[in-house]
Amino acid sequence: MRSFITGGYGFVGRWMVSLLESQGDDVRLLSKGTDIRDFDSLAGELIAHEPDVIYHFAGFTHVGLSWEQPRDAIEINAIGALNVLEAARKCNNSPRILLPSSAEIYGTVDEADLPLGESSAIRPMTPYAVSKVTVEYLGLQSYMAYGLDVVMARPFNHIGPGQPSSFFVPALAERILNAQKVGGHSVSVGNLSSRRDLTDVRDVVRAYRMLAGSGKAGEIYNVCTGEDVSMAQVAESMAEIANVEIEFVPDPSLMRPVDIPVLRGDPQKLKMATDWAPQYSLRETLADVLDERRSIL
Repeated sequence: MRSFITGGYGFVGRWMVSLLESQGDDVRLLSKGTDIRDFDSLAGELIAHEPDVIYHFAGFTHVGLSWEQPRDAIEINAIGALNVLEAARKCNNSPRILLPSSAEIYGTVDEADLPLGESSAIRPMTPYAVSKVTVEYLGLQSYMAYGLDVVMARPFNHIGPGQPSSFFVPALAERILNAQKVGGHSVSVGNLSSRRDLTDVRDVVRAYRMLAGSGKAGEIYNVCTGEDVSMAQVAESMAEIANVEIEFVPDPSLMRPVDIPVLRGDPQKLKMATDWAPQYSLRETLADVLDERRSIL
């Protein structure tokens, strides 16, 4: 199987590369530093590899930062996805395209509407979410108008070793470990009341690989566990695993302008299509994140 990956040097991309290579795929990455908005450079590399599957991970990934850089978030994600789809149209072998969106597009929902299925209403609350709605509609339009073999994934929050420290879990892990190192008794945190459906990145890329093989063209699949956990529980679990007593102190500078209270998905469509199930518990994932951060601090 020949696979082409955009964003292969990023958090999800590196785990995707590792998984595909372990299964014997011939993996080619979009060159490091190539702007996904540069169609000619992207198309040249993609078409030359003649991939069977394209995994598109390059893009603007930080929800909170999208408030400060809304134009970048929308332009990079929308134009990047459009370029990948247009490049795929130029391939002679009609590759399958795995196009990730985001559960952020569901926005603020009532508890009564949980868990969220693929047919649930979408209410994008952030510039990042708006960009991902655009990505989905570009994928759908390419399937319906041109017959492209597009499968779309709607991942909920994913965490794990290698995630940049600009994200909640690795950032908090670093603060806890730094406090432990100097004998501190408190760390600053953002909103700990929000609840998220968290999946280990290693389970997420397995779902992508399985969807590339068994997903139905033109369809969208939630990638999630079906359970939600509060950020307070995540923080307390990390402190327990690190064996440190710590106080979590709210810091207004770490709060987002709008923070979705709760997201919990329904993974049944994914499971029916692929027999996927998560292999990593939340505690295992948090322990691995702490071990990784400890090794680099």
